[in-house]
Amino acid sequence: MLDEFLRLEIPEGFRAELLDKEIIVSPPPSGRHERAISAIITQVIRRSAVDMSVSGNRGLLLPGEQGTDVRHVIPDAVFAPEELDVFNTDSSWMEPDGVALVVEVTSQRPRDDRLLKHRAYARAEVPLYLLVDRDTETAHLYSEPNPNTETYTQTASAPFGSPLPFPAPFSFTLDTSRFD
Repeated sequence: MLDEFLRLEIPEGFRAELLDKEIIVSPPPSGRHERAISAIITQVIRRSAVDMSVSGNRGLLLPGEQGTDVRHVIPDAVFAPEELDVFNTDSSWMEPDGVALVVEVTSQRPRDDRLLKHRAYARAEVPLYLLVDRDTETAHLYSEPNPNTETYTQTASAPFGSPLPFPAPFSFTLDTSRFD
């Protein structure tokens, strides 16, 4: 399936992911989806205690269940400390080493963001996972990943419009008022 996935010809603006042995092709996002991502990126760049680099739609290689198949996942945004220079590669796909935060904003397949990607990011020990759930109008910041249970042990949540504190290395409070 991996060879088939890597040979796919995707229409411009679409993106493809390989997650739990399923190829997922997504259309270009809506304006409100992009508005939420823009609000997050702007705040992280301006307010983070540590200078962060950001990549939109960066391909991550994540371990599969119990070390099996690799997952090819494309978060809406990936943040890493600038000094690590993790995006300095010609490859379309990268290991999550050095990544500080991944961001997903729900769209047509919210189950993938809530369950499948949540498990995959925890399994890969991505330190922070921000899920902007537009259906429930709540932002969830997951931290302290446990790869054995494939979950995060800590969750901070805020309804849209309420502040959401971010821990180090970010160390600021995220304004969620533009996530609607």
